[in-house]
Amino acid sequence: MIDDAFAPAARAIADKRIPGATLGVVTADGRRWTKTDGMAALQPEPEILTPEHWFDLASVSKVIATTTMILQLADWGKIDLDAPLTTAIPDLRQYDVANAAERKLTFRDCLAHRSFFPAVEPIYTYGDDPARLRAFVLQREWRHVDPPVYSDINFILLGIAIERITGRPLGEWALNAELSFGPPPGPAVATEFCHWRGRVLKGEVHDENCAAMGGQTGHAGLFGTVNGVLDYAQGLLDGSGASPAMIEAMRTPYYDHRTCGWERKFAGWSGGQACSRETIGHTGFTGTGLWVDFELGLAWTLLTNRVHPTRHFDSGIFVLRPETGDAVAKAFG
Repeated sequence: MIDDAFAPAARAIADKRIPGATLGVVTADGRRWTKTDGMAALQPEPEILTPEHWFDLASVSKVIATTTMILQLADWGKIDLDAPLTTAIPDLRQYDVANAAERKLTFRDCLAHRSFFPAVEPIYTYGDDPARLRAFVLQREWRHVDPPVYSDINFILLGIAIERITGRPLGEWALNAELSFGPPPGPAVATEFCHWRGRVLKGEVHDENCAAMGGQTGHAGLFGTVNGVLDYAQGLLDGSGASPAMIEAMRTPYYDHRTCGWERKFAGWSGGQACSRETIGHTGFTGTGLWVDFELGLAWTLLTNRVHPTRHFDSGIFVLRPETGDAVAKAFG
């Protein structure tokens, strides 16, 4: 079954669109399949990809780490999801208290990207002092975008809120085994040749803003193996990794097709159309993704290094992901 589900990725590797890929599938009762092929790195030295390799999960960090942390804090009564961020970050836009729209945004607004922030900004070009860049994010008057778009800034703010509430960096939060804010403790998959840093990135975070802010932020920075990601997904399927209230928040639409942190199935989305309507998912820029189908009791993760050695190439990832989702549903559903 796993060979059939892996077929789209195998074709992408054979066509040299992506260097390598790992596909993992898990069921609510703990059955698990993985398949790995291709290269962990092409340069500076070739390296064969194995199931033990750690991937830069990129924006999948938003759901596995940040969303889970925020919902856990809400579960503990530390925050109200519908309260403004200023309950945790009172100095947000502190020089414009009367007029700043940012001060009215709630935790739930940011989780569901129901804000007005631009999609992404080159924060790293303003310096590389993590504390100063956090202050910059909090005090900047961001240009407003309407209608709302998916924005990294939402989750950078949520990460700062977690740091303020707990008094600890994100990397000290207890995570499943084989999930970690970088650098990872095992062999790492290469991502891009970064012109800013002047080298191929391997075992260090790909996202420039996250790197400049210290490598542990709400929007990126998490590394994981295929089994680390599957352990997290199984915890959602069997309820061992999150409370019923947390899982309900992850599954319930809040704005358009977005829930607290996740996307639900919609026409043309990354998880394909063969999954049930009760499927949530999220992708990462480096070529990663995780999808959880609660109706089928099935989850899958596709981990690739599609930005290696450069993002400026048509890897076909936006076709590969839904093709893989449909192949998984056909093989295992």
